[in-house]
Amino acid sequence: MGEGKLKSRLRWLERVLYAGGIVLLAVSFHVRGESERLREEGLKAFEQAQVQTVADELAIEPSQASGGREQGSWVPNQADWSDQRIRAFEQTRTVQADPPLAVLRIDKLGIAVPVYNGTDEFNLTRGVGRIKGTAWIEGEGNLGIAGHRDGFFRPLKDIVTGDTIEVQTASGRVRYTVSSITITDPSDVSVLSPTKEKTITLVTCYPFYYVGHAPKRYIVKAVAEHSLAKN
Repeated sequence: MGEGKLKSRLRWLERVLYAGGIVLLAVSFHVRGESERLREEGLKAFEQAQVQTVADELAIEPSQASGGREQGSWVPNQADWSDQRIRAFEQTRTVQADPPLAVLRIDKLGIAVPVYNGTDEFNLTRGVGRIKGTAWIEGEGNLGIAGHRDGFFRPLKDIVTGDTIEVQTASGRVRYTVSSITITDPSDVSVLSPTKEKTITLVTCYPFYYVGHAPKRYIVKAVAEHSLAKN
């Protein structure tokens, strides 16, 4: 085979490989794009289901539970709340924000409160917050949830061992039984240590009625009665 024919075939092969590479890239981008589209659709569907779950639990319209500006008329039981906490809650009702992860209920105490991801002041004013670094809302281990002593978690002063705590998500409901109630120093983070069993740890400041920053922490620990139950 002459040198000219060899070069011609090599150029032809090079063009074929180049075209093939472009086709493979196009296919790859299409697959990635389709995967991303399906992921976004899945997240959107989950969020909508989560919002509907919260709305059902709090007996409000889905638009009120979505975190949008139209917060609607839902108002928690504020009989024991401080005046400052009531005013702060009212201010959050006009702010756009992320939807909650779940609803925490303690029917005996009249608690029905959205659970948000994180314990910044905004989340703890409009609900209670998952303590980051603890178990995920539907995961195994120790799920830490914090709330204000002069707001949503003030009724915890009347909780006793054996009481029932429920966490409702879009996936189902988990029922916990209170196993211990302790008072600790703020520096004692061992109460949030990982556990083998499915556990929930509620944290608020103590004493419940105290002028200024309360010096202690009130810890309610409860263990799941069973695994996640589908509705």
